[in-house]
Amino acid sequence: MTIAERQQKAEHLLRAAGILPVVTVHTLEQARRVSAALLEGGLPAIELTLRTPVAMEALAMLKRELPGIVIGAGTVLTRAQIAQSIDAGADFLVTPGTPPELADALAEADIPAVPGAATPTEMLALMARGFRVCKLFPASAVGGLAMLKGLAGPLAELRICPTGGITEDNAADYLSQPNVVCIGGSWMVPAGWIEAGQWDKVAASSAMAAAIVRKVRG
Repeated sequence: MTIAERQQKAEHLLRAAGILPVVTVHTLEQARRVSAALLEGGLPAIELTLRTPVAMEALAMLKRELPGIVIGAGTVLTRAQIAQSIDAGADFLVTPGTPPELADALAEADIPAVPGAATPTEMLALMARGFRVCKLFPASAVGGLAMLKGLAGPLAELRICPTGGITEDNAADYLSQPNVVCIGGSWMVPAGWIEAGQWDKVAASSAMAAAIVRKVRG
């Protein structure tokens, strides 16, 4: 599969998701329960961050136990993590930022990648390597909606997944932008709910998020 084909697949996965919950877990049981609650609410894909010791094991477990969920390995920082994520069964890769060596590794990876960028220069460097989908991070801190509107003209071919500072209140505004393929957020999976095992709240918030996608995208 060429990078162009992998990027088409990345766009398809993100567009189908609409909203990508950014999930951080500290136990396998948390991973199992929060993912089930997200699916119950109608969100079929997650970005599982590799910020905790259990994350990689959780990724592999979820792909075995919940084959219906699409999992992006998030906060990927190294070539080693790329290889480990692929071995664990990740459907795609996500980075918070993408220095040249990491960009090269993502371009060579066997699964779709959504590299992170915060400036037009970084996005142009990614496009030069064949990427047509990227993560704008941290979205609200680097200009939010105004940034996305500004990018739409000069970088019309780029499809963006803004993440960082997006909430239930402004999710629809972000999703409505023509260059936005998906939005990332953690408002439906806050750490407090996960730590307290409040899976009913996760499911309810996820259902509201899924309703936003339906309202905006039809």
